[in-house]
Amino acid sequence: MPRARANGIDIEYEEFGDPNAAPLLLVTGLGVQMISWDEAFCAQLAASGFHVMRFDNRDAGLSTKFEEAGPPDLVAAVAGNPRPAYRLEDMADDAIGVLDALGIPAAHILGASMGGYIGQLIALNHHTRVLSLTLIMSGPSGKDTVPPSPSAAGVFMTVPGPTRDERIAQAIRNRRIFTGAGNPFDEEYERHRAERAYDRSYYPVGLGRQLVASIAAPSRLERLPKVAVPTLVIHGLDDPLLPVENGRRVAAAIPGARLLELEGMGHNVPVRYWRKITDAVVETAHRANVPKPHA
Repeated sequence: MPRARANGIDIEYEEFGDPNAAPLLLVTGLGVQMISWDEAFCAQLAASGFHVMRFDNRDAGLSTKFEEAGPPDLVAAVAGNPRPAYRLEDMADDAIGVLDALGIPAAHILGASMGGYIGQLIALNHHTRVLSLTLIMSGPSGKDTVPPSPSAAGVFMTVPGPTRDERIAQAIRNRRIFTGAGNPFDEEYERHRAERAYDRSYYPVGLGRQLVASIAAPSRLERLPKVAVPTLVIHGLDDPLLPVENGRRVAAAIPGARLLELEGMGHNVPVRYWRKITDAVVETAHRANVPKPHA
């Protein structure tokens, strides 16, 4: 896969679809790699008229890892004294660096989870580079965040075993928790994804540094009325990590934002909802005053 020099670091990325189509940049979440955006989902978006780009955030996947920053102090962060190695604003600058490297003046942005936090900052800090904004299972950060369920919060306090099998088993247990109690869970599919992610790049210390950056982020709620592009907020009604009220607060703060709540969806992007999500992203892009992707 290609690699871009962006914002002073190396960022691994991949493209799908026609480079002349409407650009759509996918921003991923906490500690996960760009392959968390399933290839089939990316292909579906590309078939709907987008030039799709996904990339590894800093400290994840095959992008630059901030080893010189050392291990994060999660105890201090949780106690209210986070000392992040970098900020979410830096990660938003990274995303813009990818667009710069590809010669793209502005793009539609789709961010999930922490990627939704970053997407908000892209729209706020780099407003001329954003055509439309889609936020999946996101939130406002800081004091305006509705906290996770105890089981979802506990995921970040559980230390996996030392072997590959134990770590993959732990990843599957975490994915089951995030899916939400009683919701469909395809263990074979999730096992394949967990194994692939582990073998590509297992780097929990990077997840920890990203987590501290997320904890250190102040609320964006008062700034969100300044988002001036068509915005779609998608949230699962059963999200245990970022309960749906987080998405509702974000949608209420952004002028004209559309809120799409999905029944039986947790902190994940279920395959059964890919078409509904794709159609909603296309509809949001249609609201932007730019050349439109076809439906």
